[in-house]
Amino acid sequence: MPVNKIPAGSVLRLELRVGVDQSGNPVYRNRSFSNVKPGASDQDLFDVAGALAALLEYPLNSVSRIDSAHLVQA
Repeated sequence: MPVNKIPAGSVLRLELRVGVDQSGNPVYRNRSFSNVKPGASDQDLFDVAGALAALLEYPLNSVSRIDSAHLVQA
């Protein structure tokens, strides 16, 4: 049976380095921004993440895009 994939949305996740623990290991926190258009380009999302990170208190460690979709029978 064929299945179709229907994009449902995306989440932009920024991983921020918020400090170090008692052992000297880095501590990270995630900030997520939902309702991202599935058609947004990766470059645009990366640029937006950089602009958002400039407004935040902690340095940006990494940027992730998490896509979700519905699978329906064709």
